[in-house]
Amino acid sequence: MHMERKPWKAYVLWIVFTEAVGALAGLLTRESTKIYAETITKPPLSPPAIVFPIVWVILYALMGIGAARIELSPPSAARSRSLLLYFAQLAFNFFWSILFFNLQAFGGALLWLLILWGLVLAMVIVFRKVDPLAAALQIPYLLWVSFALYLNAGVWLLN
Repeated sequence: MHMERKPWKAYVLWIVFTEAVGALAGLLTRESTKIYAETITKPPLSPPAIVFPIVWVILYALMGIGAARIELSPPSAARSRSLLLYFAQLAFNFFWSILFFNLQAFGGALLWLLILWGLVLAMVIVFRKVDPLAAALQIPYLLWVSFALYLNAGVWLLN
């Protein structure tokens, strides 16, 4: 019996999974982010705290949509590499929050973030070979991680 693929299920699964990873990171760093907001000197251009959860919900949704598009594409080596890079960057994304907020290891978090930036760039490049729209949906994420590098470096230098 032939199983009909339901693309909407892939989108829901990937978006919910990605948002859940972000929500767990937020939950695990909730107390530390409050302490951070009250005690850490921040660099110029630091947005108000409310901006971060709003931006991340949007970015995680775009990431999930991109991953679903990749999963729904025909099997290939590039598709497999794309999904592997997706999981790798998501793991680095998750642990950055813990390094930065919970451990306040600002220098280590900066190095970690540089690796994350490289993983996101690699993901965009490989996504593009499989699905150009999936790659384009990751550009806001790459730009946000670039901005986060500036913020992380500023916090490291100022504290």
